[in-house]
Amino acid sequence: MKILISAYSCEPGKGSEPGVGWNVAREVAKHHEVWVLTRPDESGAIIEAELAQNPVPNLHMVYFTLPFWQDSMRWGQSGAMQLHYYLWQIQAYFVGRRLHREIGFDVVHHVTFVRHSTPSFLSLLPVPFVWGPVGGGESAPKPFWKDFSLRATLYETARAWFRGIGELDPFTRLTVRRSAIVRATTEDTARRLRKLGANQVQIVSETGLPDAELHRLNQYPLPTDTSRIRLISMGRLLHWKGFHLGVRAFAAANLPDAEYWLCGDGPERERLQALAIELGVGDRVKFWGRLPRQQSLEKLGECIALVHPSLHDSGGWVCLEAMAANRPVICLDLGGPAVQVTAETGFKIAADTPEQAVADLAAAMQRLATEPELRSQMGMAARQRVEQTYAWERVGRSLVQLYEDLKHPSNPTPLHQQQSAPPDETRSDQQLDRVM
Repeated sequence: MKILISAYSCEPGKGSEPGVGWNVAREVAKHHEVWVLTRPDESGAIIEAELAQNPVPNLHMVYFTLPFWQDSMRWGQSGAMQLHYYLWQIQAYFVGRRLHREIGFDVVHHVTFVRHSTPSFLSLLPVPFVWGPVGGGESAPKPFWKDFSLRATLYETARAWFRGIGELDPFTRLTVRRSAIVRATTEDTARRLRKLGANQVQIVSETGLPDAELHRLNQYPLPTDTSRIRLISMGRLLHWKGFHLGVRAFAAANLPDAEYWLCGDGPERERLQALAIELGVGDRVKFWGRLPRQQSLEKLGECIALVHPSLHDSGGWVCLEAMAANRPVICLDLGGPAVQVTAETGFKIAADTPEQAVADLAAAMQRLATEPELRSQMGMAARQRVEQTYAWERVGRSLVQLYEDLKHPSNPTPLHQQQSAPPDETRSDQQLDRVM
């Protein structure tokens, strides 16, 4: 099959969005011929260097960017980059249309950015279109806003406002309707996509780990010294990461000689340090700051579990990494972590109120601290789940099966009907041409 992939963010050796773009393209190219639309920027040279060292014969990179705005990072990574991304999506349609006339694609797949509120104009091509996984439909539950600073409250308000504007975009709604299947990272995003008219929605995490990383993370067995219990949180110290809930839960757990480590930095650090002192655990909550990856893994290796009380993560890479390192995860039953973590691999805590969440987080900490057999069982189950579900090789094979099902459906269904171009497709193309 001939597959066209849209990956605005794509770079080997990276996590988050760049890693998603690269790993999906590489894994699919092991089975079919793949063309990837992406930006040159800095990633282009890195991609070409990787392909020179580790060739992927069926992988064809197609670089382009806006002729009047060639450096997408010129004005920062916030609003300006979002505008660049939107305009690049329009340009991707014309590049993709030209390629389709030359090559004749069987499936088109939008991979990055992983965002449900910005359209992909490639959905206008007369080819079965896969959108996602896309996320961004998650929000911090309103009862938890009372702990936010004014700055954090304004951030959450603006985030919801911009997301709502994106959902009102007629091209976003057109993308939803023209997708043969929409893949959402979380139930929250899936719910919003259904309201936009999506009929076929799968809930699938966008994250994955390569085999080399799985092997590396397996080198950190659970600590055998039970005289010093350590719990760890890893990530940017932002309000929506919920680390203030972790600090409160650690204080409430009242674990003698235990420590709670936070690896990362950010605007909430001073507030978190003050909170720890206020709760009487300032000497046992350790702030390590932002560390190189190897040092972060070494810190993880000294801890029994990951505490990840994020209030709206659509992904949750750190959860997968901790699980691959044989660590149980304590998270809130929200967003991407709630998709990744199961009852066998950790604790998913309901997020009804801050008080209830803190009490339940503390109870989970107590159990893992006092039941070594439980944390060992959960750690092994976590490792197994990542290998069976989130290894990039398995993700690639599942995508290949999805493409083949779209190309050769066994029964005529509404999904099959959505794959055919609607009668007004030519008119849609002409309208977009006039816009440009």
